[in-house]
Amino acid sequence: MSKRIRVLFYLKKPKQYISGPVPIYLRITVSGKRAEISTGRECEPRRWNASSSRVSGTKETVISLNAYLDTLQAQVYEAHRLLLEAGEHVTAESVKARFCGKEEAPRTLVAELEEHNRRMEALIGTEFTGATLKGYRTSLAHTKGFLEWKYSTVDIDLRKVDHGFVSDYDFYLRSVCKCSGNSVAKYIKHLKKVIRRCLAHGWIERDPFLHYKAKLRQVERVFLLEEELEKIAGKELVTERLSQVRDIFLFSCFTGLAYVDVQQLRRSDICKGVDGEQWIFKNRQKTHTPSRIPLVPTALAILDRYQEHPQCLNKDRLLPVLSNQKMNAYLKEIMDVCGIVKPVTFHTARHTFATTVTLLNGVPMESVSKMLGHTSIKTTQHYAKVLDIKVSQDMMLIRSKYRADPSSTFSV
Repeated sequence: MSKRIRVLFYLKKPKQYISGPVPIYLRITVSGKRAEISTGRECEPRRWNASSSRVSGTKETVISLNAYLDTLQAQVYEAHRLLLEAGEHVTAESVKARFCGKEEAPRTLVAELEEHNRRMEALIGTEFTGATLKGYRTSLAHTKGFLEWKYSTVDIDLRKVDHGFVSDYDFYLRSVCKCSGNSVAKYIKHLKKVIRRCLAHGWIERDPFLHYKAKLRQVERVFLLEEELEKIAGKELVTERLSQVRDIFLFSCFTGLAYVDVQQLRRSDICKGVDGEQWIFKNRQKTHTPSRIPLVPTALAILDRYQEHPQCLNKDRLLPVLSNQKMNAYLKEIMDVCGIVKPVTFHTARHTFATTVTLLNGVPMESVSKMLGHTSIKTTQHYAKVLDIKVSQDMMLIRSKYRADPSSTFSV
């Protein structure tokens, strides 16, 4: 697409200028963006004609200087024309680079994705976690695979990332990589984040995601019912290790804490709340948002049970949490022993807290959201499902009303 260019010569007075000749500069403007170049010539301010951007006078030196400026202007226009003919991205900087004989290296997609990941890696522990970086590295690997599959190349010019590119990448993730709809949405989101940064820097002009809409499929979250919690709590387990995993899982069911937050829970995270009872005051590692959770008697009893555990004393932890992989493996064994056929992982405890422990017992969604440390109640709605039994409890009020008033217009 043709880009209008404007060329202007002007005097650039140095700081603390008093008198004498002033350097003449050349300014290139394309789409409101500027680039400046020194012409290597000077002029007395009183002899400069700002309206014509040339030196006033008829002396041979003035004529020669103006001719030199005319030549520079023609060279800038020629550089602009060559960029248009080549189909290159035309900016003030690219015209300047062509004019100066320094071609601006085109920015590429993979290079920008790798730069993003390098920056993220440098912020591990402060703004990001290793798990987040792992997800972006997987996204990078998928992008490289797509470029090989679609274009038979290892990288591509950023300016070639358009709506068609995004749509084809979506198709590739679903068909070739066999990714679920939500995984596709996550990888597309990673790509979009980097593309938005490129847009902000002016490296690309059009947003390739403008007319793209992710296709999300609602996933049914696994949670445990109250009778299943009672079965797990009352089951006699054969080993101390299984009992330990069961206790920590139940603690998460009654607090809503994610695995990493339970693992890092310290004695200093337990404080007296506004009601004088024991609360957990902790910022979530994932989002750094605060969670404020009143401790119910079941959770307090579990904490008391491990108060003198060697691992807790040595590491200043409240619970002796194993690795996430081992916790999930032992949980599977516990579910088999209890006769529970659901695909339970440690994260199931968080969904159980949101649904069975709180929502089913009449805790408002806003309170559940605050305890889970969510920044949006929409996120909480993915966790907390309205159970049939809850609907039955709510509708019982309506049933009672019409049973109590047989003369009602709506009675049959």
